[in-house]
Amino acid sequence: MLTITACGSSNANNANGAGGNAKANDGAATTASSDSKLYVPIISKGFQHQFWQAVKQGAEQAAAEFKVDITFEGPETEEQVDKQLEMLQVALDKKPSAIGFAALDSKASAPLLQKAKDANIPVIAFDSGVDSDIPLTTASTDNLAAAALAADKMAELIGGKGDIAVVAHDQTSLTGVQRRDGFVNEIKAKYPDIKIVDIQYGGDNLKATDLTKALLQGHPDLKGIFGTNEGAATGVVNGVTEAKMEGKVVIVGFDSGKTQMDAIRSGKMAGAITQNPVGIGYETVKAAVAAIKGETLPKSIDTGFYWYDKTNIDDPKIKAVLYE
Repeated sequence: MLTITACGSSNANNANGAGGNAKANDGAATTASSDSKLYVPIISKGFQHQFWQAVKQGAEQAAAEFKVDITFEGPETEEQVDKQLEMLQVALDKKPSAIGFAALDSKASAPLLQKAKDANIPVIAFDSGVDSDIPLTTASTDNLAAAALAADKMAELIGGKGDIAVVAHDQTSLTGVQRRDGFVNEIKAKYPDIKIVDIQYGGDNLKATDLTKALLQGHPDLKGIFGTNEGAATGVVNGVTEAKMEGKVVIVGFDSGKTQMDAIRSGKMAGAITQNPVGIGYETVKAAVAAIKGETLPKSIDTGFYWYDKTNIDDPKIKAVLYE
């Protein structure tokens, strides 16, 4: 079902199911290593979005292929920076062969990453990089380019002029910063008749719903809103619906998930950028294994992105990178 080819691999997703040797939880890491296998804990940003389940699936596929033990974990929400750091510390205490890490706060994790380096534990960043040269590579979407494409689509959809707003999922992770800046900079550089009147922050769909209603109340002439991840985009759809502004505000999202896909099919959302989450998970584990073996890694692994809307949502190439 998922036959995605991630950058740098011709068989990134050649498995249909989860790897049988992978383990996961949504709390503290459990002991997963064995005497016969390498152990690579994978620490994500959270579990509340289907995106992370798709990343987990890709990591499990690679774990099965390369015969390593993994754990896949993350805090309950993407606002729990301290809890994620606790998970990182617990993982390091287990002296793993390598570690995969998607930082909620690109700066706060620096001291623990230094501990990993001092212990000769290779670090592979995924989804979101960090303000450090310690990770040997980062498997992720080119978020600046992806957000710029979202801006181009928004401009096209609103006729090249009018007031718009952004609901970004955070301002501490590199994904949050880059998707915001990629969108904003593209609008400023290419569309002088479009004005971004406000940027709010909330990646949880309930918070994003409230933010959207406040935006619409404060700027009743808004022509479009961009939501920078699954939770933000879903919240924008809910906020516009609750404000009875359907059909009056163009919504562009980021990521996939059933709610966004349903909104696009129904016309509530114009379209969105989808990443390759299975490819991200796969490439993270693959890179970890390469690092353990002492192989040289590229500084970044671009796992790709696509625009999807009503016209192509059922295209096989697009369906392969969507997740529910």
